[in-house]
Amino acid sequence: MARVTVGARLHFGFQNLSLAHERLYGGLGVALESPTVSVEARTAHEVRCDDSRADRYARRATDLLGVSGTDVRVHETLPGHVGLGSGTQLALAVLAAVARAHDRPANVRGNAPALDRGGRSGVGVSTFEAGGFVVDAGHPTERFTTARPDRGEWLVPPVAARHDVPDDWRFVVALPDAEPGRSGDNEDASMRAVVERADPAIADEVSATLLRRVLPAIAGDDPETFGNAVAEIGRLNGAWYADEQGGVYRPPVGELVTAMEASPSVFGAGQSSWGPAVYGVTTRRRTDAAVEAAETAFDTAGVGGDVRVARPRNRGANVQDASVHGKESD
Repeated sequence: MARVTVGARLHFGFQNLSLAHERLYGGLGVALESPTVSVEARTAHEVRCDDSRADRYARRATDLLGVSGTDVRVHETLPGHVGLGSGTQLALAVLAAVARAHDRPANVRGNAPALDRGGRSGVGVSTFEAGGFVVDAGHPTERFTTARPDRGEWLVPPVAARHDVPDDWRFVVALPDAEPGRSGDNEDASMRAVVERADPAIADEVSATLLRRVLPAIAGDDPETFGNAVAEIGRLNGAWYADEQGGVYRPPVGELVTAMEASPSVFGAGQSSWGPAVYGVTTRRRTDAAVEAAETAFDTAGVGGDVRVARPRNRGANVQDASVHGKESD
């Protein structure tokens, strides 16, 4: 029997969505310790799973690994389609658990495309592997097609840069009571529409912000510059998405971001992926004030919601072989 546990991830945006540049996408994001996905698997003669979303991943995993069956139990999941990477983390956790239970190599990066993961952004796969702050290299623009590629017909983008996040940093995550973000065919259609009309000049601004502000800030333990810079990348990405999501941010994210950024304890705020999750960068000693700012933001926007505080996760998924009394590998 094997158990796999991994945290959520935040997605700050892409480096380029314009067909005028030679590389497309190039995601950046960070791994969180919580909330978490926790999956358990054991050998079996057929596929059994107690979770409808995980069931399809369990079936694909058994095919990919060439095993006869598996019994999968999902103990914890992430909120679905809110911007925390629920699909990728669940799919990879199931794959890794089934592989460990059968004493097979998971080959997470190589098998992710067959699980419908890593088609645009490699952030979710990379944070599952090693945690931290990640920038991926994107895909050659020449591979872009108006039709969605068949499942597995791509490679997960390689990691262009990775840094441990300083232990003192914290991420306040505000989850408003709002409709889930886009996923599946709707997300694919929206992304194709965005890419086909994206302004290439925005990519130049994103690149400058990433190289001159984000990377030096995380290397130099400067949370204020980092937070403000990733928030700026989010705003620039929002200019690409404005026609698809009703503005730079999808409602009610804009009001939440503005209210949170008014607090001196929040170093930049933004929308993770398609939202509605909103993140704010802060530090351990400012956590209480940052949480208060997020709760006040809900009041200001006139919506309910949940506020969580997450530590950065600088390691990959925890894989535990339960039959060896807690033997772990990260």
